[in-house]
Amino acid sequence: MDRESGILLPVFSLPSKYGIGCFSEEAYEFVDWLKKTGQSYWQILPLGPTGYGDSPYQSFSTFAGNPYFISLDRLIQEGALKKDECEAADLGERQDRIDYEKIYKARFPLLKKAYERSDISKDPEFIRFREENSWWLEDYALYMAVKERFGQKPWTEWEEDIRFRKDGAMDRCRKELHSGLEFQEYLQYQFQKQWMELKAYANSRGIRIIGDIPIYVAMDSADVWAEPRLFQLDEDNRPTAVAGCPPDGFSPDGQLWGNPLYNWEYHRKTGYQWWIKRLAWCYKLYDVVRIDHFRGFDEYYSIPAGAETAAGGHWEKGPGLPFFQAVTQALGHKEIIAEDLGYMTDSVRQLVKATGYPGMKVLEFAFDSRDSGYANDYLPHNYPENCVVYTGTHDNETISGWFQSIRPRERAMAREYLCDMTTPDEDLYRSFISLAMRSQARICIIPVQDHLGLSNECRINTPSAVGDNWKWRLVPGQLSEEVSDQVAEMTKRYGRWRG
Repeated sequence: MDRESGILLPVFSLPSKYGIGCFSEEAYEFVDWLKKTGQSYWQILPLGPTGYGDSPYQSFSTFAGNPYFISLDRLIQEGALKKDECEAADLGERQDRIDYEKIYKARFPLLKKAYERSDISKDPEFIRFREENSWWLEDYALYMAVKERFGQKPWTEWEEDIRFRKDGAMDRCRKELHSGLEFQEYLQYQFQKQWMELKAYANSRGIRIIGDIPIYVAMDSADVWAEPRLFQLDEDNRPTAVAGCPPDGFSPDGQLWGNPLYNWEYHRKTGYQWWIKRLAWCYKLYDVVRIDHFRGFDEYYSIPAGAETAAGGHWEKGPGLPFFQAVTQALGHKEIIAEDLGYMTDSVRQLVKATGYPGMKVLEFAFDSRDSGYANDYLPHNYPENCVVYTGTHDNETISGWFQSIRPRERAMAREYLCDMTTPDEDLYRSFISLAMRSQARICIIPVQDHLGLSNECRINTPSAVGDNWKWRLVPGQLSEEVSDQVAEMTKRYGRWRG
């Protein structure tokens, strides 16, 4: 197998002129940088539209794209917006942080102007897009338009007739909200057009996209509103049980995610058709798919609806190997990365092995003094070839921040493993990247912050914390020639270069 490497960087973390990373010229420049440094992959986070909390793992749709990622520069080039309109919008003052409140208040009015000037209903390409994607787009556009009418309230708080999708209410809303529906369709058209052009450019440069698919969907989503029978809901379409994680050493009450759980028996009876459509859609958007919380397909943690913590939950059996066999039968062999982190049971390990998918190894997990010494699965000498190694993921500290935060005895363990007792702490991040890169893992993915040696102020997400996540951004010029040379040299040194 070829040894390869790549970079983890969310789209929203790209530099750009208008408040948030998007499919602008800077995205193409980042692809060129990946090519220049010999990388094979660009790993991103889910691309769906986000709501309160701004988490890409809590999206209004599993099929739709985030309108924030539409390049305003492209709309200026098309004549749908004026440059001075975009420059006058208050989209935040800092280049290195996203101000989501300002983005929400200023970016949608600009997109609405672009739509109103577009005369899009007569565009043959738009008409074709709408027809080809009607199987998900109609429900999503109606959901978003009705959501706006009800002041952005979740669909569970809408009036009963539209909440239960009664024919008369659906027809009335389609008629009354026609312009709002078409605006949402226009946003999805622009998103998909721009993303597919960026993906094609990346592929032409030898860069493959690793996408990320959350196992669960948000309760407040078009998916649950449109097809409630897919989920464990009662006769009033409210959850009977929700998702989360059990208590552990890091979280004494566990994690209460609140997502509705799947009605796996119904999915099995349909031959997993909804999931197959979902994954087929992912392979249109991405080249490789990382499935978040993979262990949920073996066993999933079920918490009674209304519980205040996750402590009272229990484990239920998931669909297991027959699910993945059905996917392979329908779609053929597809490249999947199994996010098999956290507490692993023998049955989860057996499922990962049976599928043949590479699992994940996170270097930051290797030096926990509470773990099993040199038998720790996350120490590089224990890696199988068929895995993907990371210094850390979007949920972890940066490697520099992590080294400063761990116990003194764990720092000593790490230095002994590295055989490096002299490198200053502030420079040790390079040694950890080197450790991951020279492992036998076939793929090595490094968050861009780690190549830059950045502190925890630059981490993407702190799980179970609200308020400061999903905001960090690169600033122009941060990927300097010195950084580029260091990344390229290390990539060549450990046989992962793809020129």
